[in-house]
Amino acid sequence: MIDVLLVDDHPAVMEGTKLLLEQEGDIRVIFAQTAEQALQLAGDRPFDVMLIDLQMPEMNGIDLAKRIFAGVPDAVILIYTGYEFKNHFNLMVEAGISGFVLKTANREQLVTAVRCALRGEAVLPVSLVKQLRKLSAPVRQNETPEEKLALSDREIRILEDIAEGRSNKEIALALHMSQRSLEYGLTGLFQKLGVKSRVEAVMKAKQLELLGAETVR
Repeated sequence: MIDVLLVDDHPAVMEGTKLLLEQEGDIRVIFAQTAEQALQLAGDRPFDVMLIDLQMPEMNGIDLAKRIFAGVPDAVILIYTGYEFKNHFNLMVEAGISGFVLKTANREQLVTAVRCALRGEAVLPVSLVKQLRKLSAPVRQNETPEEKLALSDREIRILEDIAEGRSNKEIALALHMSQRSLEYGLTGLFQKLGVKSRVEAVMKAKQLELLGAETVR
């Protein structure tokens, strides 16, 4: 039996993740809703893999992972996040974390991530690898705006929906994701665009020609 410690403060995410993983039959999920609970559980019993939310109320997932490694040096930890936060990539690697899994991952992707981490393999979404490659590659004269910003198809879709005036709830439903995951995604998107609000994001996207003229209202 593979024991997985899931650290997240969002009950719906926890229950959904537990359901997906335990359908395998050989995976058992234990919950921790706070950093304190996670540290207590990690110290009390061994876990094969730990899935830790990046954004915890009292401590971010990377700092929590460091605390766990201090007591359990051979722990296998994956960051569980609602969006691809490449700004944390170097910190994640330096901490000894095996990789990260998106909360939008389907059952096959989630299970594969857990099994790969258990085998000592790094776990990174292909989309992140592409982003990191773009960041290190020479700038091409014919790059499109979205390529220069390393925007994903999902982020372009979110921008289009914002421009159409749809609420976070409506966008989350359309993209089959939780509102919290969408909010994480918006935070990352705003950082890429260098803006602080939905209105500014639409204006910037229009300036960069990321949206068609018929989309922006």
